[in-house]
Amino acid sequence: MSAAVAERITDLFNGDMPDDANWLELLLKNRLDQLPYPGRGGTLERWKALAAVAEFDLSLTKLYEGHTDALAIIDELAPGSAATSSGAWCVWAAESPKGRALIHGNGSDVELSGSKHWCSGAITGDHALLTAWAKDEDLPHLISIDLDQPGIAIDSDKWKAVGMASSMSVNVAFDGAKGSRLGKAGQYLSRPGFWQGGAGIAACWYGGAVGIATALRKGLLESSGDDQQGYKLASLGKIDLALEETGAILRHAARWIDDHPFFDASQVALTARLSAEKCAKSVIDEVGKAMGATPFCLNEKFAKAAADLPVFIRQSHAEKDFAALGERSLTREAPAWSL
Repeated sequence: MSAAVAERITDLFNGDMPDDANWLELLLKNRLDQLPYPGRGGTLERWKALAAVAEFDLSLTKLYEGHTDALAIIDELAPGSAATSSGAWCVWAAESPKGRALIHGNGSDVELSGSKHWCSGAITGDHALLTAWAKDEDLPHLISIDLDQPGIAIDSDKWKAVGMASSMSVNVAFDGAKGSRLGKAGQYLSRPGFWQGGAGIAACWYGGAVGIATALRKGLLESSGDDQQGYKLASLGKIDLALEETGAILRHAARWIDDHPFFDASQVALTARLSAEKCAKSVIDEVGKAMGATPFCLNEKFAKAAADLPVFIRQSHAEKDFAALGERSLTREAPAWSL
């Protein structure tokens, strides 16, 4: 089934559905969230599914990627238990200086206080995995919680986003909310799947870039006798090169992860993410130069994607990620680069 998930997702989006369809619910209902886990031989198929959703809608992708990532995390840290909970999962692992979730209790069952920021899916999700901290410990624990319980308060007033608006990455406060530890302290960060999952974000950015690039390609295919077609073709050529380069890097990264499932995937993940970020920026710029303001102003789906993608790629850490990649380059065995 996994090899056809991306195609089935595309068929669903092209079907006869109302504009206000609950797409995440439909994806789950049709079991299109049952993706191969990273490092199990089907990583590329997993990423094709993420890219297919991203080509359709990036805010939806944020929720879908979080849900599918949670299933992979649970399977890695507690094999078999992901199947026991239905509904949509969220992953809240961002750490904000003004928001930290605190653990109370020494056993597997705990209570939470404090808060988490950047909680995508908090309003619509059913369960969440979140990083939280125990007193006098310097490594985070991963906590599993049900969202339908007392002691959880959602604050969406501060969410003013235009790009990625529908992802609703809000603040959540905890006051005695009950949860369960998943794995050991620090294991969320040290497990192989951390960077494997991080690489998958690049497939989301790639899919978003494909969606925007397709508008230019479709416009050129449908046009005739345009005396300015030359420079538009030049933009399409630059876009084609950027997407081919990033596609090749993603395919290499997926193969590497499947061939080395228990290795540190940080270098291939950083390479994939930085390539996808660069590609997305190039696509947005070239499509804008070729098509002008028209699609940004008159095409609702395009305008939303063009607003969403620059926000989504800011999940990258920019120069910090380049520095991390450079640091890893120094540790590679000579020759560092070869064909």
